[in-house]
Amino acid sequence: MALAMRLSRGGRKSRPFYRIVVADKRMPRDGRYIERLGTYNPLLAKDDDNRVNLNEERIKHWLGEGAQPSYRVAVFLGKAGLAPMPETPNNPNKGQPSEKTKMRIADKEEKKKANAEAAKAAEEEAKAAAEEAKNAPAEEAPAEAPAAEAEAPVEEAKKED
Repeated sequence: MALAMRLSRGGRKSRPFYRIVVADKRMPRDGRYIERLGTYNPLLAKDDDNRVNLNEERIKHWLGEGAQPSYRVAVFLGKAGLAPMPETPNNPNKGQPSEKTKMRIADKEEKKKANAEAAKAAEEEAKAAAEEAKNAPAEEAPAEAPAAEAEAPVEEAKKED
């Protein structure tokens, strides 16, 4: 019979509580088990002593019988010094963005560059227009002066009334 040390979930919805059990591998996760070896309460603080409770004597017995701990139970046993710590799986590709995400990022960068170029071109056009405006008022100033003189008599006439 293949034995497994694993977590069996209890507790209500959104309030998990686990039993550490030894069970036949063919049994369901929360189904029949051979013996309860401890508890795990993930709702408690990580430094709380009651977060993980282990029956060390029985765990050593079942490890001697050939029970294989699940990864999470193996971590608990490793921290308690009952078994060596399991190797942490490292998959560097898992953290990489997908191809679709890479394409979306590249499109955003292209749009940023295009917007920056358009802004730069608009700025250059604005500078050119400002330079033309500096040159143009000197030539157009005499044409605007008579209009200012025409308004002055109207204002004087209003004052006289």
